[in-house]
Amino acid sequence: MVDAAGRFEALNEPQLKGQATEAIVKSEFVVRDYSLLEPAYDNEAYDFVVDSEDKFVRVQVKTARETGTGTVQFETVSTKARSDGYVRDDYAGEIDYFAVFAPSLEETYLVPIEKAAKGKMELRFEEPGNNQWAGVNWHEDFMLDHVLKKRLS
Repeated sequence: MVDAAGRFEALNEPQLKGQATEAIVKSEFVVRDYSLLEPAYDNEAYDFVVDSEDKFVRVQVKTARETGTGTVQFETVSTKARSDGYVRDDYAGEIDYFAVFAPSLEETYLVPIEKAAKGKMELRFEEPGNNQWAGVNWHEDFMLDHVLKKRLS
């Protein structure tokens, strides 16, 4: 069995991990027979567009990190360098979905922008130790096939 998570973590540069995540996520759509469109330049908030028969949806790709507490977490903002420091912007009005790859679980999620938390979002894959059930974002609710079936079919 190939240790894909280990290979992913062995990538030294964040940019390489981002490129690997994007390639993995795109392949998840392609093997499900979706056509993808990419912006000609790198100045759009979205990484690609999914052509879903009757509509186009804008997708921003993110990598999720395991937190050690039964969740994976990803950022729902972009960080841009400016001469006076860094600026963090949300994606409201600029994307429709986050496509999120969790290397440690080898799972891909699709999170509608309107359901995304502000700043960072956690998807829970284990029961919480404190029995806190309200407001939990369960990872199975955002699994790629589950969301595609409900929203893009």
